[in-house]
Amino acid sequence: MKKLFTSLDEKLNQDLENSLKESLKNEDFCNLLKRLKISKELAKKFNSSLLDTCEELNNCNNCKGLFACKNKFEGHVLYPSLDNQSLKFIYMPCKYQKELEKKKKLSNELANSRMKDIDITDKKRVDVIKWLKDFYDSYEKLNDLKGLYLHGSFGSGKSFLISALFNELSYKKNARTEIIYFPEFLRTLKDDFSLVDDKIDYLQSIDLLLIDDIGAENLSTWGRDEILGTILQYRMNNKLTTFFTSNLNIEELENHLSITKAGEDKIKARRIIERIKQLTVDKELVSVNRRK
Repeated sequence: MKKLFTSLDEKLNQDLENSLKESLKNEDFCNLLKRLKISKELAKKFNSSLLDTCEELNNCNNCKGLFACKNKFEGHVLYPSLDNQSLKFIYMPCKYQKELEKKKKLSNELANSRMKDIDITDKKRVDVIKWLKDFYDSYEKLNDLKGLYLHGSFGSGKSFLISALFNELSYKKNARTEIIYFPEFLRTLKDDFSLVDDKIDYLQSIDLLLIDDIGAENLSTWGRDEILGTILQYRMNNKLTTFFTSNLNIEELENHLSITKAGEDKIKARRIIERIKQLTVDKELVSVNRRK
């Protein structure tokens, strides 16, 4: 019986050795061992999990956003760390998941922002702040004021400024407002198509709409034409005020909208841009990163 167990142990060890030898042919696997200073003995023991890490890291390298995530736990990668001469594997958030978490955290701040909270000491923001103040003074329920296409540097406070305006108009002038973080909005619709009609109907008719971070999504023809195009066409026809924030200027956004998984379509991208131009005044905001 003892010989039998010895024989089984030897066979198991040999199988592990063979598996490791095969894994060491993988350059990514070898780089991972080297980067984390993982011994071959540990690599042999955790070979399968380390291979999973390599596969998930490769998925991340080619990923365009959370909606395209191929990993087992969306927005996360299984990653090892040394723990008392052993390995511990935990799920670490990817860059897209981190950005989503920042947005969720920021949304709580935006929900309570008011115009009195706006920092007016930054001279680079004066023009935009003055525009927002003029908009507030001129706003009435039945007017057809143009919104704002506010683009510029990352973290410069674009969403905060417009959210402060929306909250002020909601509290003081009973405006119905809505803010959607566009990449997450599209992902939500793709997860549950039953939401599409109700969401579109709502966003078409709300008094004030902010489409936040347009251009950060990996757009499909469906997202561009059926969702974004439909909402903007209705709001343009009915002169409903619409705002946008983006890290892209209008020309860069047009190029972004022209390229989808189905290929390049400059004509349909131009249609979206023309609707945005009809709906908004274009302003740039380049300032310090206030998210640091």
